[in-house]
Amino acid sequence: MVFRKAARTRSPITGKALREPGQSLSEALDESISEKLMSWLMGAWMAVTLAVLEWWRWYRDAPYNPILFTGVAAIAVLLAALRFVRLWRRVKALKLGRDGERVVGQFLEDMRPAGYHVLHDLIGEGFNVDHVVIGERGVYTVETKTLSLPAKKRGTVSCDDAALLVNGRRMARDPIGQAKTQAAWLARTLKETTGRDYRVQPVVAFPGWFVEPACKRVSGVWVVEPKALPAFIGRAPSTLTKEQVSMAAHHLRKIIRATEGLRESRRGSRSE
Repeated sequence: MVFRKAARTRSPITGKALREPGQSLSEALDESISEKLMSWLMGAWMAVTLAVLEWWRWYRDAPYNPILFTGVAAIAVLLAALRFVRLWRRVKALKLGRDGERVVGQFLEDMRPAGYHVLHDLIGEGFNVDHVVIGERGVYTVETKTLSLPAKKRGTVSCDDAALLVNGRRMARDPIGQAKTQAAWLARTLKETTGRDYRVQPVVAFPGWFVEPACKRVSGVWVVEPKALPAFIGRAPSTLTKEQVSMAAHHLRKIIRATEGLRESRRGSRSE
């Protein structure tokens, strides 16, 4: 039998893939399940296994006392149960947020045939921008707020003194401030990378919620149900040339790929 030396090969993928809608939340969701939740469940399972073995030895008149291992197993199961409850709440919240970002991303993806560039999940300075839309009608950052709807009534977003209310109650985190911070960061980033000034319009999207007409523009921020966002953008005046659109999209893609490479190297160094 003749063994041939295998030909060396390389991957046809030469660049980092762009990020997907909700990728940060998906990563946090995976981390919560794989690294935090499963470790506690495995610990509890091992403790129970040891207790069962000790009881079996006791039953067979072996000189082992299972009481100690049973106590350890009981403590491990209790700690795992408490951890499970806390993490399960976080998992549900992350999943809801991820699904909302994916829904909004799908609406925005439909704008590509009209010449828009759509990017998802840009990592900023201590935050992430859920979506960015770039076209001749401007640059937009989209912050998605996915909230559970009431069981038996319509969810309504209203406003009071430049603050948003969901079914009459203020949100724990100010989405208007978040959206402005993201838009300012993106405008600054584009200025630093392209040398040109880009006006960035901040947007807050509430999937599945009714936004009162009076609250669709709050302190310079668009507040919309995501289905309405393409129409909002379509009514905006053209402010950018095709060259400016292409330049902004090109530089943001470079930033995303560079950020992904740095994040992967950090994850690799932590796992070593």
